[in-house]
Amino acid sequence: MVLVVAVVLLLLALLPPVSMLQDAGALQGNPEPDPSTPALLRLSDTLLAHYRRGVRPVRDWRTTTTVAIDVMVYAILSVDEKNQVLTTYIWYRQHWTDEFLQWDPAHFDNITQISLPAESIWVPDILINEFVDVGKSPDVPYVYVRHHGEVQNLKPIQVVTACSLDIYNFPFDVQNCSLTFTSWLHNIHDINLSLWRQPELVKFDRSVFMNQGEWELLYVLSHFQEFSVKSSDSYAEMKFYVVIRRRPLFYTINLLLPSIFLMVMDIVGFYLPPNSGERVSFKITLLLGYSVFLIIVSDTLPATAVGTPLIGIYFVVCMALLVISLTETIFIVRLVHKQDLQPHVPSWVKHLLLERATALLCIWDRKKFSQSRTQSSDISRHVENNDSTAKLNHYGSEDPREREVAGSTRPTPASATPAEGSLLIHSILHEITTIRQFLEKRDEFRDVAREWLQVGYVLDVLLFRAYLVAVLAYTITLGTLWSVWQYA
Repeated sequence: MVLVVAVVLLLLALLPPVSMLQDAGALQGNPEPDPSTPALLRLSDTLLAHYRRGVRPVRDWRTTTTVAIDVMVYAILSVDEKNQVLTTYIWYRQHWTDEFLQWDPAHFDNITQISLPAESIWVPDILINEFVDVGKSPDVPYVYVRHHGEVQNLKPIQVVTACSLDIYNFPFDVQNCSLTFTSWLHNIHDINLSLWRQPELVKFDRSVFMNQGEWELLYVLSHFQEFSVKSSDSYAEMKFYVVIRRRPLFYTINLLLPSIFLMVMDIVGFYLPPNSGERVSFKITLLLGYSVFLIIVSDTLPATAVGTPLIGIYFVVCMALLVISLTETIFIVRLVHKQDLQPHVPSWVKHLLLERATALLCIWDRKKFSQSRTQSSDISRHVENNDSTAKLNHYGSEDPREREVAGSTRPTPASATPAEGSLLIHSILHEITTIRQFLEKRDEFRDVAREWLQVGYVLDVLLFRAYLVAVLAYTITLGTLWSVWQYA
């Protein structure tokens, strides 16, 4: 009898506690319900009692853990063209199967999922290769675990990544930045990557995107690939290409329209008379105003060390056109300015500009005006010549009989002699000849100045139309390029 009691006590000492039997029975399918303990607490204690978070959760080490990931773009926070950095806010989701976190819901009050601390279980080391800075992401300390072992890790991330930004088409630029998710340590035999949703659903998903900023989300492309470094083990990576487009309305109103208005005023300035100095001062004022405009907008333009946006080249060319316009104006004003020692217009210049160019530019009214002015000057010169000749004949070749009659009617100085009268007549004739030569020289200068004015007018029209063609061709080319880029 004593021997039997000793054997029973020895068996009781070797048996595990009842709670352990209940927990083991729960995991093996033979639960022992304990109404005093909540089901969530019992399940959490059961799952984490003997869990090792430092070991990949597979029963056979040859089994590959497949991690399915998904990305949803929430907002584009900033695009730093100078430092080539893109800051986005994304909703990142991933799930994998943990073979050590499985249970039968019927043994735990039909619980099919539970939230567990992320620091208490194994989490894959999935990182983004383009990370350049740690963003201000909120901390989500829990993950969801389903009864068949699926673990879901959902968290928002502020991603600060390096991106090759192309600003040549600014402000109609489209940027394509990649987010490459890969395991930093495990090769493809340990951790493989897959896409949570279909690529078509990921591409056009804008359900959570905030569409009120400067940038517009076009689509998100996904691509899986394997890579290896120097013939080592292969690694799996999943790339998401975030394609965004800038909204150009703000830059069009504040950058392009003021520049266009100044160029239009420069073109209108050609309608000022070329022989006045107002055109020069007007164009100098425009050039100074455009310089101030460029200083103001210099901070708005993106700057990089590898390239210059096309709009910057556009501003430089507009400045060059204003300088060319001012140079042309100075040349025309210098050409038509009246000078006493100005030579006659060469015959070949008359032939090219006053005949060929006027016919080519259809300046028929100006040609008629020049002809009428030439005819009027010839008529006035002829009248003056006739008048001066008549006066000379009146004093120089007067008939003796008329001179006697005139002498009888006019009083003669008492002391006047015939010799003195002859000297007086010669001095008067000399003065009249000098006056006539002066008037003829003045008329000649006027004719020369008028000819140069006509040449300057025709040359001004020719240069203005060439300038206008250059501006229009430049504007149409840029407008076409920007339209193609905007609606591409």
